[in-house]
Amino acid sequence: MVLKGTYMVSDGRTARQIFDEVMANPARRKFGFGSKIAVINVDFQRAYTDVEAFATAYETDPRQIDHVNKISALARAKDMPVVWTRVAYKADAGDAGIWGTRTNTPDSLQNIKYESERHAYDPRVIIGPDDLQYTKRMPSAFFETQLASYLVWHKVDTVVITGGSTSGCVRATAVDALSHGYRTIVPIETCADKHESYHFANLTDLQLKYADVEPVQVVIDWLEARP
Repeated sequence: MVLKGTYMVSDGRTARQIFDEVMANPARRKFGFGSKIAVINVDFQRAYTDVEAFATAYETDPRQIDHVNKISALARAKDMPVVWTRVAYKADAGDAGIWGTRTNTPDSLQNIKYESERHAYDPRVIIGPDDLQYTKRMPSAFFETQLASYLVWHKVDTVVITGGSTSGCVRATAVDALSHGYRTIVPIETCADKHESYHFANLTDLQLKYADVEPVQVVIDWLEARP
């Protein structure tokens, strides 16, 4: 019998090693850029970015927010939409659904309340006056939000997704972006997670299935080349 499929591999490589190998030896065509992008910046709020204040925060690349500010500014300058999401729930957390039932501590997801410090955007992010901002309740930036109709109105065909966590809301947003028919780009340096294993395993999965995972300079170069 000739085996055509693959038994699950267990060879001791780290998630980062696998990611580096996949990126060095691409096996699939890229989706590429279309004609108009939107930059979707996922959950740059203090609950997830302020590592000195909150146990739920994390940092991967110390220049993450600098990179996000740069590509957002370039997109604005080319009249392309920039979107910022964050997470929060009403006082009784009744809108958190089953996602809010696993724990109930001060650090728990459902205890991010509207207008709280955890809900506040990181003061380092630069949000333009015409950027779309909204609070979401679930992982994907698309789920029960205005994002899909906003992108249709602006005739967007490509989304660039930044933020955190790579394994959570970034991944969920990327999967939904592909499901909505968008070319999807995830710039490596603009995403963050709590552990390199989660971070690189999910970047690998995104690259293999749902998105083009690219150095942020690729996005910068594309934007700067646009008329």
